[in-house]
Amino acid sequence: MLTMTENAVLVIRDLTAQQEVPEGAGLRIASDLSAGSLNLTLAESPAQGDQVVDSDGARVFLDPQAAQILDDKALDAAVDAQGAVQFGFAEQGPTT
Repeated sequence: MLTMTENAVLVIRDLTAQQEVPEGAGLRIASDLSAGSLNLTLAESPAQGDQVVDSDGARVFLDPQAAQILDDKALDAAVDAQGAVQFGFAEQGPTT
């Protein structure tokens, strides 16, 4: 199952804490099979069939294809000097 780094948790919580975003919202990751890519958007709630990953109040909704692709990955996030958010994926580290 997809995991999140501490940075990703903080960024997602900040994004979903904005006034215009309803409580319970999260980051939705959906596969775009025609483009061979993943789309990341803020969503009010999970779509039917989405897998929900919740870590310390940060919610991620994964469509079935994205959940399969990202099953062994960790979501990370960074904010640059201009305030732009960038998400990335890495292999999950060993658990201890």
